[in-house]
Amino acid sequence: MLNRTLGSLIALTAAVALSGCGKETPATPAATTPAPAASMPGSEPHPMPAAATAVDLTGIAKADGGKTIAEVFAGKAELVGQKVVIRARVVKANPNIMGKNWLHVRDGSGAEGTNDLTVTTGSAMPKVGDTVIVTGPVVLNKDLGMGYQYDVIIEDATVTVEATGT
Repeated sequence: MLNRTLGSLIALTAAVALSGCGKETPATPAATTPAPAASMPGSEPHPMPAAATAVDLTGIAKADGGKTIAEVFAGKAELVGQKVVIRARVVKANPNIMGKNWLHVRDGSGAEGTNDLTVTTGSAMPKVGDTVIVTGPVVLNKDLGMGYQYDVIIEDATVTVEATGT
């Protein structure tokens, strides 16, 4: 019985393998349209969710002795390695990635590409829409691999949530 089953299995395998034989193949392959090349992400590997654009950025005053996000981007070469203080609102928050909380903050300053600052922190996790004071060192050209590249990032910041209405 086993020999008969094994023989049938071998015959079936041979039939499948030979089923393509005898068919004529064209001398040249048919022209195909190449698939579009995958584009590498820019400085933001994951697009900002629509909810981030819904966060109200009006009425955010510059922190005492601090900088706006636009000023950090504009003066990044002089600020590298220095601690800065920024008042902004959280527009995106991702907890506990690589042992840190990751925030995107905006204060209403700057144009597209210089209006959103990524911050890493071990501080308590604020919510989207919270107004925060961020204090931390400016780091340039941070490449974490897999498309996660940051022109400017504030790493290991202290983040304090301000009382509502501030």
